[in-house]
Amino acid sequence: MTIVTTALRLSDAVAAFLGVLDRPIEHDQLIQIARRQTGLSDFADTSFIDPLTRLLNSCSTESALSMVGRSATRWDIVRFLSNLLLVHDAVNRSPEIDAAPIKQPIFITGLPRSGTTFLHRLMLTDAANRAPAVWETIYPSQSAGTRKQRIARVTRQLKAFEWLAPEFRALHPLEATDPQECSEITAHVFRSLRFDTNYHIPAYRAWLDSDVVRHLPAYRFHKRFLQYLQHQDGMEPRWVLKCPEHLFALQAIRAVYPDARLVFVHRDPVKVLLSQARLTEVLRRPFTRRLDPRTLGPHESRRWLDGTRRMMAVGDDAGFPEQVCHVHHMDLITDPVSTVDNVYRHFGMTLSAQTASAIESYVAAKPKGGYGQHSYQFEDHGLDEREEREKFLPYMVRFGVTAETAPKRRQDHRPAPATSPGERTLQS
Repeated sequence: MTIVTTALRLSDAVAAFLGVLDRPIEHDQLIQIARRQTGLSDFADTSFIDPLTRLLNSCSTESALSMVGRSATRWDIVRFLSNLLLVHDAVNRSPEIDAAPIKQPIFITGLPRSGTTFLHRLMLTDAANRAPAVWETIYPSQSAGTRKQRIARVTRQLKAFEWLAPEFRALHPLEATDPQECSEITAHVFRSLRFDTNYHIPAYRAWLDSDVVRHLPAYRFHKRFLQYLQHQDGMEPRWVLKCPEHLFALQAIRAVYPDARLVFVHRDPVKVLLSQARLTEVLRRPFTRRLDPRTLGPHESRRWLDGTRRMMAVGDDAGFPEQVCHVHHMDLITDPVSTVDNVYRHFGMTLSAQTASAIESYVAAKPKGGYGQHSYQFEDHGLDEREEREKFLPYMVRFGVTAETAPKRRQDHRPAPATSPGERTLQS
């Protein structure tokens, strides 16, 4: 146990003794803080209050928040609320923001840890493509400082999180200037699976999953957020967006972006589950006082079995003007230029020689996409390989997904090693 871990556990013990950790987090108080910090009061649309209340109730009663977790949750929510106020104020002052078109956005989705991030970053080597960056999803408004100041601020925050979760960078390397997943945008209106990754909040997750209509407000704000960034750019880019969560909101995406283009990335789901369960463990650990890694595997299995069934139901036709473009993980990592070229051709686009060269340079500079080497064991996260293979077999057959080598089962009960040189494929 590290000194940091010992200190955090001690602070949690003291806070629990004083009853601090049992106090509910009140949404009214956080709204007032956001209004005070921004000097603004008009949200216009207050439909976010119900999902926010549900989220906070789940966090308070189900997730066993640590002191770090309580502080991080409060900071996160105040930031989202502040951004809502700032974006609405900007639209009030410049109504043309809401009228700006978002033309044929490309949505990359599929199982997590399947290569979606890698494909996303390769496509963004094309100067014509645009994605929200990490820093601007956290501080989209110029009221938070210059671009340079906001990037520096987010860089410090990422380093602080790595201090709390030192394994995070090897699992998911992230810089302030990297493209960000769309779940960080939809989280602004508190309708996002991003929260379910960071916290154990089954009641909130069940509510979010209970009705597809619940995703519509999230994607309406998603579009406004892109329009807001576009307005600051002074130009209309080709948006290339990425998030596994999109699988659960295809109807909402179609309603908000009727001319959207869709890319499914496919990978051996059993390989994916082990990596995703481990990432969830690393993300949750600083925020909770109670975490059993063996419960995470079944949780991820249920979630992404649902995701594969949704991809199977869609097949090639998601109801958009163009058919779904399918990308396989093994093709992506063995021939990234040809894979991106195939995506471009699928949508009637042309991959320039300059972009092909940029892709080659990116791959050469970041072998394995910048990810560390890992070895995962099924038993560490409550999974059985044979059972998972049987459950996901229809998906693998439907899309011709190749099974990857599974880790060997350990013969003793010693903790798994932190890293292993055996893993050679990209994780996300």
